[in-house]
Amino acid sequence: MSNVKVAISIVTYNSQHIFKVLENLKKEFGQDNQFRLVIFDNNSNEDYKNRLKEYQDIADITFYHKNNGFGFGHNHNLFNAEEEYFLVFNPDIILVREDLLKMLGRMEQDESISLLVPKVLNSDGTPQHLMRDRVSVFDYFLRFVPFQFVKKMFDKRLATYELRDIPNDREQDIRIGSGCFMLLRGEDFKEVGGFDDRYFMYFEDYDLCVELKKRNKRIVYTPFSQVVHYYERGAHKNSRLFKIFMKSMYQYFNKWGWRWF
Repeated sequence: MSNVKVAISIVTYNSQHIFKVLENLKKEFGQDNQFRLVIFDNNSNEDYKNRLKEYQDIADITFYHKNNGFGFGHNHNLFNAEEEYFLVFNPDIILVREDLLKMLGRMEQDESISLLVPKVLNSDGTPQHLMRDRVSVFDYFLRFVPFQFVKKMFDKRLATYELRDIPNDREQDIRIGSGCFMLLRGEDFKEVGGFDDRYFMYFEDYDLCVELKKRNKRIVYTPFSQVVHYYERGAHKNSRLFKIFMKSMYQYFNKWGWRWF
């Protein structure tokens, strides 16, 4: 693989796993100038920001004066970046260097791939089903409904929605990948205008994928690389985050058309 450059973009706001994540990145990538770590802090508390400053030797860090959300932060990190590849990277992801190198090698081999996503695992090694085959209001109702008997009735529908049966022995083109870990061609990210930062949080990754698909760009899943994601499922547990989720869902369907089923 050629020595392509990668900008690794992290947006954080008092993220509880960030220091474990940064220690891992320091161990895996050190001072390798092939990879540039860029962090955007959305006005975290002072103690948090002071701890974050300890990593200025390995990262370019912006301390912003207010919280404008996930997409705004990544756009700030990446719009002026000159690297060939952009890695959108959650502050709760654990990555092994070799897995990223395999993904880079794959994108270098096949220029038709615009966005590549890996297998995403829980810390116990079980898979997270974060990719999507479609986006509909009914599917979101099924995800949030608290009654297990309802979920069981529509289990086959949820399985296709979450791509639970996606092959583990080959790559596959998909419609929507998760924003927790996205390896993108920098020129394609800029061509679509990056993330739509009108979404404060949630759905900006779906929106980006639709924008790429609209331009006939390929989004591909590879089971041959993996990351660990300390997935919090915040919108399921926190009423404030649930309200943000619902607002973003409303914005998404208003933009792309309401699909009820």
